[in-house]
Amino acid sequence: MPQVITHIEDLRVLAQQRVPRMFYDYADSGSWTESTYRANESDFQKIKLRQRVAVNMEGRSTATKMVGIDCKMPVAIAPTGLTGMQHADGEILAAQAAEKFGIRFTLSTMSICSIEDVAARTTQPFWFQLYVMRDRDFIERLIDRAKAAKCDALVLTLDLQILGQRHKDLKNGLSAPPKLTVANILNMMTKPRWCMGMLGTPRRQFGNIVGHVKGVSDMANLSAWTAEQFDPQLNWGDVEWIKKRWGGKLIIKGIQDVEDAKLAADSGADALIVSNHGGRQLDGAQSSIEALPAIAAEVGSRIEVHMDGGIRSGQDVLKAWALGARGTYIGRAFLYGLGAMGGEGVTKALQIIHKELDLTMAFCGRTKIADVDRSILLPGTFPTA
Repeated sequence: MPQVITHIEDLRVLAQQRVPRMFYDYADSGSWTESTYRANESDFQKIKLRQRVAVNMEGRSTATKMVGIDCKMPVAIAPTGLTGMQHADGEILAAQAAEKFGIRFTLSTMSICSIEDVAARTTQPFWFQLYVMRDRDFIERLIDRAKAAKCDALVLTLDLQILGQRHKDLKNGLSAPPKLTVANILNMMTKPRWCMGMLGTPRRQFGNIVGHVKGVSDMANLSAWTAEQFDPQLNWGDVEWIKKRWGGKLIIKGIQDVEDAKLAADSGADALIVSNHGGRQLDGAQSSIEALPAIAAEVGSRIEVHMDGGIRSGQDVLKAWALGARGTYIGRAFLYGLGAMGGEGVTKALQIIHKELDLTMAFCGRTKIADVDRSILLPGTFPTA
């Protein structure tokens, strides 16, 4: 009998069964002790909702805008590296699902499918996430490629100048495509659906990089290039340069501190994302939902505040909105769907989150997302500015 999928956890369990260990672990893990990774999710559970009754629940709408762009709900798909290793052609499938659903998809610099691959197989714009490399010529060309693909926002990630200590990735020998060790071969033999999908696609390397950077033609030297190229000297002057080069809507990702939020607002960016990189960088940092209220209170009148980290349900989306986020991003939630069921699984994840958001909003006595504020939350259960 087919499994009935009713919430994101069902998709996670199925993805764990169907995706090779190194790629499942890449999606579902954090750095060091993983305390921040766990707190991102568990801190949402501490926040309690106020149920209201005998209010008119008809005519509900979760529709809003993120950086001026219409979306069915205040959710976008977060940029995640190696998405095409969770399922063959994963970035293309996720972008198509997001487009059909009515929200934005964000393509990572470290994607398997290239900017051009995704643009050729979608009809609506998507967003592109940029990592800053020492090779500025490559960065300029990457920005120009995103422009040519008609991406309508650039998401600039600032919290990965150096790589966090990710024990599972190190132990698994993470690579794309996976190295054909005995352990990897034995594990992949237990994932026949994944293997058949990968055999049917030519996209198994970092599509935005291989063939676009001088001297990088295969994975043997890409890993060394990546380690050398992430720029530890990244600063706000670089943000100004990138903003000018891009010329369109700019979203700054990786803000956790109020002082950095002020600098982001001063930079002229259109939005910032309160984010700790899914708990994959500095372990022991605040959860995103705990950091959100102070940042929203300080700069929310000057710059659009978004957040990611730990969102596994529509209730989490509603809580983030109530605490000041005017947009949220899902990473693991959509990756579970992708790994479990391909594009259909991404659609299922979006449907689940939307339904939970809609129903919870109604139970809290609101019919429009714009009317939701922290009065839907039980005092004393949520972080304050």
